[in-house]
Amino acid sequence: MKEQEQKERIPADPYGEEGLSLLREAVRDRMSEKRYRHTLGVEKKAAELAAVYAPEKTALLRAAALLHDLTKELPAEEQILLCRRFGVSVPRDCLESPKLFHSLTASLLIPEEFPLYADPALLQAVARHTAGHPRMMLCDKLLYLADWIEDTRTFPGCVKLRTYYEKKIRKADTEAKRLAALDQVMLRSFDVMIREILAEKRPLALITVETRNALLRDLAERKNERKTITHGSEK
Repeated sequence: MKEQEQKERIPADPYGEEGLSLLREAVRDRMSEKRYRHTLGVEKKAAELAAVYAPEKTALLRAAALLHDLTKELPAEEQILLCRRFGVSVPRDCLESPKLFHSLTASLLIPEEFPLYADPALLQAVARHTAGHPRMMLCDKLLYLADWIEDTRTFPGCVKLRTYYEKKIRKADTEAKRLAALDQVMLRSFDVMIREILAEKRPLALITVETRNALLRDLAERKNERKTITHGSEK
């Protein structure tokens, strides 16, 4: 009955405050209280990051944050059934590391159950928020990072990364420096993640390694570009 009432309450603007409030109510019924608190933390942090990097994407990122863990608490068996239902091959990485499933299955389920939020950029950000992707766009990175450093995270790696981001962003006084800081923080997060996976002797998804390598290349290219500009101005 409650789900039917929510379906009937269609907001004039899905990305306005009324629309996001209704979305918040809907996802709350789909997760534990602990997961919901984390979800609200990601929404808040995503809005903060958007204010720095992409103010025009704030509403989209808040919606993505509210939906990013939509299927997080489903057992692996149900995740597999969702993949099959949507005609998607079950990735081997997900079978070996079931924690990776929810990024994929949430992005598949959103268009069906929350069609007002089936924006390609939102779906892509949700799909890439756990293991990453070598060609992450800005919204992908911001949702990924918000998930890592939101304020309710108390894992030592998350706390250290949050402090590292705050330190880096305080020193970034240009857009170029802010973007470089974002990638530096992202790179550190992947280093932390990879070390933890290796220490626990768990399978490491290839896409995670590829994402880390892509960040390294992007940072090296930025560094070379700065050197070229500096040397050119000295001539």
